[in-house]
Amino acid sequence: MGLSEWALGGVYLSPMFLYGLAALGLTIGLRLLLQLTPLARWIWHEALFDCALFVLLLAGVTWLFSAANG
Repeated sequence: MGLSEWALGGVYLSPMFLYGLAALGLTIGLRLLLQLTPLARWIWHEALFDCALFVLLLAGVTWLFSAANG
């Protein structure tokens, strides 16, 4: 799925929407796993950590899909 929009019922959607949903799911999953470990107590500002984790995962997902499509 490259970086071109696709139509869904006459509405054009950006691939970043799907990338964002994938990154959000990964963020939620990683945060839940992190809460089960004692590493979670080292997080000083949880909202800032969550935002940074989402941005890093979004960049990784975008890179992964763009590299897969050549």
